[in-house]
Amino acid sequence: MDKMNVFEELKRVIELECKTIAALYQRLSPAAEKAVYMLHTCTGKVIVTGVGKSGLIAQKIAATLVSTGTPAVFLHAGEGMHGDIGIVAQGDVVIAVGKSGESEELLTILPFVRKMGAHIIAITARPESTMAQLSDLVLMTPVEEEACPLNMAPTCSTTAALVLGDALAVALMRLKNFQPADFALNHPGGQLGKRLLFTVGDVMRRGAANPMIHVSATPKAMLMEMTNKRAGAVSVVDDEQRLVGLVTDYDVRQVLEAEKNLFDMTVREIMNPHPERVRLHENAYRVLEMMEKREKPISVLPVIDDQERVVGMIHLHDLIARGL
Repeated sequence: MDKMNVFEELKRVIELECKTIAALYQRLSPAAEKAVYMLHTCTGKVIVTGVGKSGLIAQKIAATLVSTGTPAVFLHAGEGMHGDIGIVAQGDVVIAVGKSGESEELLTILPFVRKMGAHIIAITARPESTMAQLSDLVLMTPVEEEACPLNMAPTCSTTAALVLGDALAVALMRLKNFQPADFALNHPGGQLGKRLLFTVGDVMRRGAANPMIHVSATPKAMLMEMTNKRAGAVSVVDDEQRLVGLVTDYDVRQVLEAEKNLFDMTVREIMNPHPERVRLHENAYRVLEMMEKREKPISVLPVIDDQERVVGMIHLHDLIARGL
């Protein structure tokens, strides 16, 4: 097959799968809406099952449901025949995925699923199949032919099942009024989760890593603290550890550029007595935006608690490194 034929074959497969999705759209039945409400009112969990390529699609549907706020698990129909069906309980809803609806493994476990008091939603290309007859609701995925030239390898059929599963999950998500903050709780490792959930206290330098000196400290002690903690700044506090000022590399440079003797000065004379500060429970991403979008960007901020005591320092590099 030459390059032009390969390119045409790629287009043929994509076109055929697009037609399958279009047919799914045109032939979507009211049963799909009923399925969403059945999942919404489920008093147990959602179990998605299948074998082979349909089993892989079932795994993805389960994962999408979980990430969008619906408790769901994947059950391999073959393993269900050997004990795993014990995960099914009364009040559960089982979504069975199978193009033909005649897979031996599915037909073996579904009668027991019904005996356990769970409802069954079938996703199949054959609404007259045995699996469909065992189900409470049947969602048809119309597939005239697979994209495979042998019309054997699951291609169009798995695409249709996947799209229908996505539609169920997203409609259910909307019905539940699933919000960005809810999504973030389910995705704490993703950027959205970090931006919504991380507070200043989660990313600040604290304890021994927090550069801080008493206002009566010497300039030498101040420089040692700035150097050892490698933050480019040091918070200046009083006896109660309340913030009274901030010394940054910029403040030290100003003194040197003015040709003053740094070591003849007090920390109070060197520091900025009115520095910006942030509170412990503020959203870290909003703080990052504030630091970057100021007319004069800043790289460090003291962190204070509700009693105005210094409890840490937040650095621009730390916020960026955490993926915010």
